[in-house]
Amino acid sequence: MASMLPFGRASRLSRAAAKRPAGGPSVAGLPADDEVLLDAPDDRLGPALVAAGQGGYESAAELLAATRRHAQWEHRDAYARHLAAFARSRPEWLQSWYAAAPQDPDALLIRAQLAVDHAWRSPARAEALRGVSPLITAAARADDRDPVPWRIALDHARGSRAGHVYFGELWEAALRRAPRHYGCHVAALHYLASSWHGSHRECLDFADRAAQDTPADSLVQALPTWAALAYLNDDCGPGVPRERLDAAADRAIALSARFPATDVWPAAVRNKLTYVLVRLDRWEDALEQLRLIGPYATSFPWSRLSDDPLGRFLEMRDEVRVRAAQGAGGGHPPGGRAGRVRSGDH
Repeated sequence: MASMLPFGRASRLSRAAAKRPAGGPSVAGLPADDEVLLDAPDDRLGPALVAAGQGGYESAAELLAATRRHAQWEHRDAYARHLAAFARSRPEWLQSWYAAAPQDPDALLIRAQLAVDHAWRSPARAEALRGVSPLITAAARADDRDPVPWRIALDHARGSRAGHVYFGELWEAALRRAPRHYGCHVAALHYLASSWHGSHRECLDFADRAAQDTPADSLVQALPTWAALAYLNDDCGPGVPRERLDAAADRAIALSARFPATDVWPAAVRNKLTYVLVRLDRWEDALEQLRLIGPYATSFPWSRLSDDPLGRFLEMRDEVRVRAAQGAGGGHPPGGRAGRVRSGDH
């Protein structure tokens, strides 16, 4: 059954890691390479994915219903993305769910996310996305409190090249439902990114303002690292001083420290932060984040550097360990060996 799930263990060692025995003891407080997982689900999502792999939708339905009941919008957003990704290759359980409960807000949410994901991969993206608008509308109307359909709508608007006025209307609607929702803020930041409609300075300004307006334990505190990542991977154009990038990383480091070590939930934030720290040559800070990440690698950002994101993560981990041990203060400049990431990741 594990082969059907959208996560897995390291399938091979990096060149540097191959010099030491597979499955050997941890080095520098890091788990062994063959203990590292890619995109591992948490304890709530895992059983739902296993059940979906067996054709059952009830576990997923119960999970998403609980997130609505308790207004756990960040978890709901993450679970919706994972379940839709699983449904791309195994749609039977979702089809059964929708047939049994065509008005279920949770089934409608997954269908909307799946449709946007599918259209996003089309060569005619903008046209394909316009055709899925009714699915997003149905999901939004199914539960007016839920901000996640509005995050999907923001992604949809970006992909279909909507204008600022329309995007602003969607943004205001999302904020009315959950003014501190991380997923909606990331969607807005992507819209502003220079590869779409804005500039890196504008992105950093937006991210900084959003972080300043949220509590210290909010995921929005990590938003400036998204802006920093976009800047670092767009040839580091003019207008953004180094201290702003360091400040963005420092803010995310403080957020990371609020979560338990080797916890799967903040793994996505910690993986992006580690990438930014590597690009800034902050090797000791990067090593500390890798210790906090533990065995939980995430596809983004490493999938944007290699077709083997897990292998790329392990290679980066080896480089960080060596550089930190050497006390390297220089190393490659931004844009060097760490590679580039396309910031418009969907």
